[in-house]
Amino acid sequence: MRRAVRRSALATLLTGGVVGVATWVVFFSPVLGVREVEITGNGRVPAEELRQAAGVRTGTPLATVDLAGVEGRVRALRAVESATVGRVWPGTLRISVVERVPAAAVPLGVATAVIDRYGVVLQQVTVAPPQLPVLRVERAAADDPATRAGLTVLRALPGDLLGRLRELRAPSPRSITLKLTDGRSVTWGDARDSARKGRVLLAALVKPGKSYDVSSPEVVTVR
Repeated sequence: MRRAVRRSALATLLTGGVVGVATWVVFFSPVLGVREVEITGNGRVPAEELRQAAGVRTGTPLATVDLAGVEGRVRALRAVESATVGRVWPGTLRISVVERVPAAAVPLGVATAVIDRYGVVLQQVTVAPPQLPVLRVERAAADDPATRAGLTVLRALPGDLLGRLRELRAPSPRSITLKLTDGRSVTWGDARDSARKGRVLLAALVKPGKSYDVSSPEVVTVR
């Protein structure tokens, strides 16, 4: 009986010791620490800038890395739209990012703001990038209704039509107009049914005219 008790106690001690060692290895030692911070999805933002924003030191136990905290620090970079962070055992922290992409150029007096599809200003330049459509609004801001409406239209335009767009004016969310590269103008109205309006406009552009009204896509006017 005593021998059985001793064996049981020894087994318990050994098991506890193994668990303790395993816990120390996983959570406290550098054995399973971060050896590499892998960056994916970036094209404009240097990988080293993303690693610095992540703020994870080499050797930090991988199991203890605050993934949500790393995501928050990386997303705080203006050029990053979203980020996801995961552990890849035994020692890699993987950060996947989606970068903000320039969507329009907004004139600001002597300067031009380059904004993404959500209205976030990515940079200010003295010369507008020629490949970007111009967005003219009273107040360019991510929370400005006219800015949001104009960007909604830009996101909905078919590629063929977006490539022919020179300028989008949105003095208000309900009075959007387009100017094409060939000089023709389009009365768009508000941002509702923009995908449908884009398809209707493409079909209408085969007809000769100088101005097109697709504000009511059921009845298109060509003048």
